[in-house]
Amino acid sequence: QVQLVESGGGLVQPGGSLRLSCAASGFTFSRYAMSWYRQAPGKERELVAVIGSGGINLNYAEFVKGRFTISRDNAKNTVYLQMNSLESEDTAVYYCNAKGFDLLLKVYWGQGTQVTVSS
Repeated sequence: QVQLVESGGGLVQPGGSLRLSCAASGFTFSRYAMSWYRQAPGKERELVAVIGSGGINLNYAEFVKGRFTISRDNAKNTVYLQMNSLESEDTAVYYCNAKGFDLLLKVYWGQGTQVTVSS
């Protein structure tokens, strides 16, 4: 059974930091690209950051460049999102995503973790 379990969300003041984690199981984690998406109330889900299966290829949305860092530990089947200099506009539910080929394209989602940036 495939599972992506996010953790690390919460309430933080503007300018603060949070580190999200996503623990994966049920598939060959090291062969999947991993991403973080977010969805704010009333808005569409948007891509935040992507990391390739080997942890080398990274891509970020413009609105998080220089503030967020995506990383992964294939030995622990976990992907992380370090978020610094948080702004109120970063308030959203953050979702972990896995995408890879296992005979067919497979895409998996986590249940999401709430991040609220407020004073």
